[in-house]
Amino acid sequence: MANLNIHGQKNVITPGFYMPNRLSVQACRALNYLLQSKLCYITDKAFPPDPEVAAYLDTKSISIHRFDFQHGTPILAREIIHGMLQQGKSVIFLPGQLAHVRGALSDVPSLFLEYVDSMNIPVVPLFMGYYGTSFDTLYRERPEKDSREEFYVLPQLTVGKQSMGVRLATAWMEKGMEVFSEQPLLQESLTTHLVHALHKHGRTVMINGTSHSTVPYFKILGVAMTVAKRLRKKGEKRIGVILPPGPGGTICLLACLLAGITPVMINYATSRASFESTVRQAGLKMFITARRFMEKLPEFAWPPTNQLILVEDFLRALPKLCLIGNVLLARFAPANWLCKLHNTSSRRGEDEAVMLFTAGSTGEPKGVALTHRMIMANIAQSCCRLSLDQERILGSLPLFHSFGLTIALVLPLLKGRPICTYPNPTEARTLCELIEKHKLTMLCATPTFARAMLRRAEAYTFATVRYFIVGAERLQPELEKQFMTRCGVQLLEGYGLTEASPVCSVNLPDKERVPGSAFIIPSLKSGTIGQLLPGIAVRITDVEDDEKILPFTERGMIWLKGANIFHGYTNKPELNKAIFNEGWFKSGDIGQMDLNGFVTLAGRLSRFSKIGGEMVPHEGVEKAIADILNLRSENEIMITVTGVMDEQKGETLVLLSAVPEHAEPAVEREVLSLLRSELAKRGLPNLWAPRYLVAVSSIPVLASGKQDLQRCRQLANEALFGPRET
Repeated sequence: MANLNIHGQKNVITPGFYMPNRLSVQACRALNYLLQSKLCYITDKAFPPDPEVAAYLDTKSISIHRFDFQHGTPILAREIIHGMLQQGKSVIFLPGQLAHVRGALSDVPSLFLEYVDSMNIPVVPLFMGYYGTSFDTLYRERPEKDSREEFYVLPQLTVGKQSMGVRLATAWMEKGMEVFSEQPLLQESLTTHLVHALHKHGRTVMINGTSHSTVPYFKILGVAMTVAKRLRKKGEKRIGVILPPGPGGTICLLACLLAGITPVMINYATSRASFESTVRQAGLKMFITARRFMEKLPEFAWPPTNQLILVEDFLRALPKLCLIGNVLLARFAPANWLCKLHNTSSRRGEDEAVMLFTAGSTGEPKGVALTHRMIMANIAQSCCRLSLDQERILGSLPLFHSFGLTIALVLPLLKGRPICTYPNPTEARTLCELIEKHKLTMLCATPTFARAMLRRAEAYTFATVRYFIVGAERLQPELEKQFMTRCGVQLLEGYGLTEASPVCSVNLPDKERVPGSAFIIPSLKSGTIGQLLPGIAVRITDVEDDEKILPFTERGMIWLKGANIFHGYTNKPELNKAIFNEGWFKSGDIGQMDLNGFVTLAGRLSRFSKIGGEMVPHEGVEKAIADILNLRSENEIMITVTGVMDEQKGETLVLLSAVPEHAEPAVEREVLSLLRSELAKRGLPNLWAPRYLVAVSSIPVLASGKQDLQRCRQLANEALFGPRET
C-alpha cells in the first residue's frame, strides 16, 4: 500500500462540502480523523463506491447518502447537503467506480461538476494523486508499494460568477501540476536511467527496417560507451547529429549523453539558410553523420569535411578489444558501476540534455534546449496514460522531430520495448510492410504520412496495431473515418510542442464500462486533441489581452505550465519576455478545454487574420472551401489560406490553390465569386471570403508534413506585390 502524506489541514472548514478528485481508503481514514468523525458521504445511486472504501466506511458506521444525480434536480441536492451541514456534519462527495484510462486527473465525471455549478454552495476541493520512483507509478488506479499518496485539502471556493465546476477542475489541475513537478525523479539523470534500462533490457532488440538486422540493447550501450570516450576528447559543449532514426543515430545520441555533450539534432530536410542559422545559434563546430547518409542527401548544405565525424570511419578506428570489452561490460557489469564509470549523474535535472530547433514554418528556426528534467517529466507523463508493457514501436519520425526523439525512441528505450526503425517516414509502402512483418503495435505519424500509408495498406496491414497516434497537424474527420472503415483502426489525435518535450494531450481508446456503474470518463473524443496529460496545467486568456484570464471552457489563447515546459528559446531574451508570464508559457495556439480535460484547438494564432477587427481562422476557411470544391482528404493538400496586409482592413485573405483548373488566370474571378456565394449560403461572414486567388504548382510543406506557412505567405505576397528586394 502507498504511504500517505496529508497537506493543508489548516484549510479544513467544519462543517463544509468537500469535492475530492478521487478517494482511497487511506484518504477516507485521514478525512475521518481531520473532521473528527463528523462527516457523511453523498454519491449517485448508479455510482457504486470501491468495495474497499465501502467496507471501511461501514466499519466506521459512516453513512453514505445515495442520490439520483441523473434525474434529481440541483435544488433538491442542495437541500439535502444543507440539511446534513445543519446537523453539524461535513459532506463529502464519494466518487465511485468508473471506466477510465489510468492517469486521469479525476474520478469525477463531468455531470457532477455541472451539478456543483447549479447548487450555489461553497466547495472545499480535495486533491489526491499517487506518485512513485519509477515512470509508470504516477496517477495509477491503485498505488504500488514504492509509491506515495499525496492528499491535499485546498482553500475553499466561495460562490461567485465563474463556474464552480471549472474552478474545481482548475484547482485539481494546478495542484496536480505542482505536486508532479516536485517529484525527486525529475531531478535525476536521463542518462543514468537510459543506462539502467538498456542494461536491464539488454536482450531487447532494435530492428533496422532497412536491412532487417537486429541489434540488442546491450550492444547499443556498449558501442555508445566506446564512442563516448572518443567524443569526450573533442572538448565540445555541443555536437550536431545529422542522422536518421536507427541504431547509428541511437548510438550517437547515447554516446553524446555519456560524454557530457549536448547532441543537437539537425533538421536535414531544411533550407541552407535555416541550417546555417541552427549552426550559428547552437555554436556548432563538429557534426556526426554517415557517409552513406550523405550520399542520399546530395542537396543538403553539408559542413566542411574537417568538421564531420563519419560514423563508419569513426567505428572502424575504434580499438577492437576496447569495443568488445565495453560490449561485454554493458551486458554483464552492474548498471550502477557503468553509471559511475561514465559519471552519468554529473548532468541531470535542469542541465541541458538535447537541443532541438523548431521547424521554422513561420520564421527563423528557434533553439529549444530540452533538459534532463523536461524529458524525464514528459516520459513519466506519457507513461501515466500509455500502458506499454507489450508494445512494439515503429520509429520512423526523424530524430530532429521532438515526437520522434522523445516518444518514438527514448520512451521505448526506457521501457525496454522493441523498436523497428526506418529512415524515411514518407516511404509508406515500406512502412506498411514493416508493420506487417514485425507485428508492430504502436505507430506515430503525422496525418499526412498516415494518409500515404492508408493508400498502400491492405485491410489486414494494421491488424496488430493498438495505438496509431497522429499529430503535428489537424486530423481530418474523413481520414479518421476512412482508417476505421477500411482497416478497423482508430486514429488517435494528440498534441505537442517542441517546447513541451513534446506531448501535452492525446486521445486513447475508451475502456469498457465497470459493471454496475453508469458512468465513464471518456478517453477519446473526435475533433479534439485529447485529454491533457497529468502534471500539465492549462490557462486560457483573451487572445488580445494576456492579463485577462478566461474560464478554460471559453475559447482563447492557450498557456501551459509544467515540469516538461521549456524555459525559453536559446539566445532570444526579448522573445522569451513576450511568451512567459509568471511561469506560464504562451503556446501560440487558440482553443479551449472541457470538464473532462479534452482540449479543442481552433488553430495557431499565426493561422488567424485580423480583418476589420475580427479574428478569422484560416483553417476554418480552408475546411469550408474544401467542402465547396469537393476536395477529398485522401488527396494531397490542394489549397491553403494565408493573409496579406491590407490598408483598409488590416489584412485580407488569399487562397493558394494547386487545383489544376485554377491555373488559368481567366477563372480567378469566377472561382472567387462562387466561393463568396457558397460561403454566404453556409451562413459564414463575408470576411471569410478570400479576396485573391493565387495558383501554385503545389502547396509548400515541411519535412514533417506540416504546411510551410512562411513560404505560403511569401508566395502570396510575391504574386500580388512582386518579389521583395534583397
